[in-house]
Amino acid sequence: MTLKDFFIALSENQTLNSVAQKYGFKLGAQSVVAGTNIDEVVESIKELNALGISCTVDNLGEFVFEKSAALEAKQQILAVIDRIHTENLQAHISLKPSQLGLDIDYDFCFENLEEIVSAANNYQIFVNFDMENYARLHPSFQLLEKLSEHYNNIGTVIQSYFFESDENVDRYKDYRLRLVKGAYKEDHSVAYQAKEEIDRKYIEHIEYHLLHGKFTSIATHDHHVINHVKQFVKKHNIPNEKFEFQMLYGFRKELQLELAQEGYNFCTYVPFGHDWYGYFMRRLAERPQNLSLVSKQVFNKKSNTILAVAAGAFLLGRMTKRKK
Repeated sequence: MTLKDFFIALSENQTLNSVAQKYGFKLGAQSVVAGTNIDEVVESIKELNALGISCTVDNLGEFVFEKSAALEAKQQILAVIDRIHTENLQAHISLKPSQLGLDIDYDFCFENLEEIVSAANNYQIFVNFDMENYARLHPSFQLLEKLSEHYNNIGTVIQSYFFESDENVDRYKDYRLRLVKGAYKEDHSVAYQAKEEIDRKYIEHIEYHLLHGKFTSIATHDHHVINHVKQFVKKHNIPNEKFEFQMLYGFRKELQLELAQEGYNFCTYVPFGHDWYGYFMRRLAERPQNLSLVSKQVFNKKSNTILAVAAGAFLLGRMTKRKK
């Protein structure tokens, strides 16, 4: 089992997710999550805005299988939109269709998404559809396309490890896109497995959308990729207004500020809420080096303990399955 597989398995463990929600902010999760409520996340956004950094705000939520939970998430996102508008924040929304009911009922999810997109459109606020695992990929694209018939304030994410992403980065070139490598465990029949192949595809997709796309959000902590992009945009005379760099809240803070001070558009992905565990485990799966980027801020003795407990529970589960 690879380190990526390990963190993906942890992210999908509902028991550990529940434990993390209960104890996470006592163990340092606030270093990677910008608060548990709207007031707290608004203050975090204001601090970043003051540094010349814009934000995309994610109301965290996992394992949504009841309509009541999806409706609660919708109301929370609508409240964030209102605060962005009333307080004139430099921020937009990121959301996951599964949190709004995609795993419950497609039409129900569409209604929730349309209410959010419409409210954001009234305030000229952008809404980004985060992409999830392959099983949800095409339904999410369908929701995006259907809403695009009436709204133009929406965009999405292309995950470079999928074989079909060459086609999708062209198909959605007229959208504002966030480009990422991909953070879920996907089968070899639909996705590249080798890091070298994924890295190569990621650069190809970035270059293609910079040259042909509407607006490109380059979401990476990898300074090699960032330096490549800097050289590429200079060589091809691509103006700063056509792209931005994105990083996660709490990761590589010095580099975030450095890029903003250099005059590049910079956006921090700002998650908030108690349901932080799955999000954080996927970030570690996506790039295990992320663990070292926040270790000094997050992982004190107590949080090392919870990671050890998580690892032990996971490995025990694996051993039990093998015995059966």
